[in-house]
Amino acid sequence: MPGAIAILVVLVVLPVVVCMSFAVVAAVLGGVLNKDAEVRGEGSELLDLNV
Repeated sequence: MPGAIAILVVLVVLPVVVCMSFAVVAAVLGGVLNKDAEVRGEGSELLDLNV
């Protein structure tokens, strides 16, 4: 019976954990890149055209 529980955990829980960890990585990377874009584009005349 412990083997069945281990297989269930691996097949059900592990993919959810992996997907959620990639979601966290994507959120952090998006925030960092967005902040970098704001810093690089500061004072640009193109910002006035961006609505």
